[in-house]
Amino acid sequence: MAPHQEALSEIALQTRESPVFLCHSQSSQLSDMTEEAGMFRVHHTIGSVLCCKCGIPMTPNAANMCVKCLRTEVDITEGLQKHATLVHCPECDRYFRPPKTWIEPQLESKELLTLCLKTLKNLNQVRLIHAEFIWTEPHSKRIKVKLRVQKEVLNGAILEQAYIVEYVQQEHMCESCSRVQANPDQWVASVQVRQHVPHRRTLFYLEQLILMHDAARCAKKIKPMNQGIDFFFANWSHGKKFVEFIGKMVPIKSHRPSQQLVSHDPKSNNYYYKYTLSVEICPICREDLICLPREVASGLGNPHSLVICTKVTNRITFLDPYTLKHHCLDAEQYWRSPFKALLSSRQLVEYIVLDVGIVYSEVHVGGSKYALADAQVARLSDFGKNDTIFNITTHLGHLLNPGDHALGYDMFATNSNDMELEKYRDFDLPPAILIRKTYEENCQGKGGKPPPLMSREYEEFLRRLEDNPELTLNISLHENKEYPPPSVRDGEEDSACGALEKLLANVDLSDDEDGDDAMAE
Repeated sequence: MAPHQEALSEIALQTRESPVFLCHSQSSQLSDMTEEAGMFRVHHTIGSVLCCKCGIPMTPNAANMCVKCLRTEVDITEGLQKHATLVHCPECDRYFRPPKTWIEPQLESKELLTLCLKTLKNLNQVRLIHAEFIWTEPHSKRIKVKLRVQKEVLNGAILEQAYIVEYVQQEHMCESCSRVQANPDQWVASVQVRQHVPHRRTLFYLEQLILMHDAARCAKKIKPMNQGIDFFFANWSHGKKFVEFIGKMVPIKSHRPSQQLVSHDPKSNNYYYKYTLSVEICPICREDLICLPREVASGLGNPHSLVICTKVTNRITFLDPYTLKHHCLDAEQYWRSPFKALLSSRQLVEYIVLDVGIVYSEVHVGGSKYALADAQVARLSDFGKNDTIFNITTHLGHLLNPGDHALGYDMFATNSNDMELEKYRDFDLPPAILIRKTYEENCQGKGGKPPPLMSREYEEFLRRLEDNPELTLNISLHENKEYPPPSVRDGEEDSACGALEKLLANVDLSDDEDGDDAMAE
C-alpha cells in the first residue's frame, strides 16, 4: 500500500474511533492528501432557496424571505423618534441639556452628536451601528442626523436599516442671558482685581493674557477702577474660575468672598445672593529694586540685601546682581511675609557708561544672559556739569560698552525711609545699580507721534514689549503695515530696535491676503 494511502487510512480510523469532529488543520491535511492521491473530491456548495414572497433565489435565512421582501414586511424604525427639538440660546450660542445644564458644542462635533442622540426616545429598542451629520444650511435652524440601526426580526433574522432624524432648533434664552436682557447691570458675582502700585504695567500685561486665553468670555461687564479692574459675571462659578485663572498668571491673595442678600422666596425657601471676590495682586513688578527682609532672605539662602526682580509669573524671580544667582518666591511664601519694592521703574535715572571691565565671562541664568563687570558711570544730568563718577559692579557686562546709555537706580542721592534698608546701614550700599541698557537714542524716531488717547504708561508698556521678546510669548501680536518704520541712526542697526520686527517677520494680516485666502478656500 502506498504511504499516502496508509496515512489516509490512519486518519479515517482515528475519525471513526473518536467522537470529535475533525479540526480545520486535519480537514485541510485530508484534502491535500486526497488531491495528491488523485482521488475524487466533492466541492462544498452553498444551497439556495426561493423567497416565499417574490420567488427569487436567495441564501437561506431564518425568515425564508429576501431582504427587499423582509423590509416590506417589517420596519424596524417603526416607533422610533424621527423628529426632535433642541433648545438653543441665541445670545451665548449654547444648547440646553436636561435637566438644567447649558453646554457650548461646536457644529458637527462629538458633543453635539451626543446631545442629539440623548434626546431620542426608545432608541434602546434597537442596536445603534453608526451615526453621522447631514449638511444643512446654517440659517435653516435644522440639524439632520443619519442613523443606522439593527434589530432581530422574524425567527431570529437580523435586519439593518438607516433613517434620518431631523432636529428643529428652538430659540430660547438661558437664565443668565435673560437676566442680562432684562437688566444689563444685574450680576451675581463680581471680581475686584487690585494692585497697589503707582503704575498700571502689570494690569496691561494681565489684560493681554486675558485676551490671549479668552478668560473673560463669560463676563457680562468690565469696568476699570482706580488701581484695578472690576469683572462682573452672571454666575458664581464663572467668577471663581476667573480668580483661579488669575492665580495661575500672577501671584495673588484671594480674600474671603462676601455675599449680600438680594431676595428671598419663603415658599420655596430659596435665597438669592450677590457675591464679591476681592483679589490683590503682588505689588512687586519687573525691574523693581527690592530690599529683602531678613526672614525672607534666610529662606532663599541669604543672598545680597538688594536684589532685582527679573520676572513675575505665578511666582517672583529675583536676581542677585553681585553673584548672578536666581532666587524664586511663590505666592504663598510672599504673602506669608509680604514686602514692598524699595524703588520702582518710575524712579530710574539715566547714566552714561565711561568704562567697562569684565570680571566673569557671560553666563546663562534662568534663560537669560548675564556677565559680571566693573563699570564707571556718571549721571547723564551731571555729565558736563561736574566730575561725579561712580565705580559700580553690574550684571550687564555683556551689553555695555563705553559711551552707552543705561537706566539704573541712584542709591547715592535717594532718600528712602524703608525700615528694612535701615537694618543694612552697616553694609556699604552701592552708589548706583544699573537695570537695563537703553536704546532711546537709536530708536527715538520709532513710532512717530503717539496717538493722543494713548497714555504714557501704555506707550512705556509697548516699548518694554519691543525690548524684551520673552514677554511676547503669551501675547497675541499683529503687525500694522501702516505703522511708520523706525529711524536708524547713521545706518546702525540695533538689536533692540529690530527685535519686534524679526518676531513679526512672518506675520501679515493685511486685507489683500485675507481676500486671497478667502477666494482660495
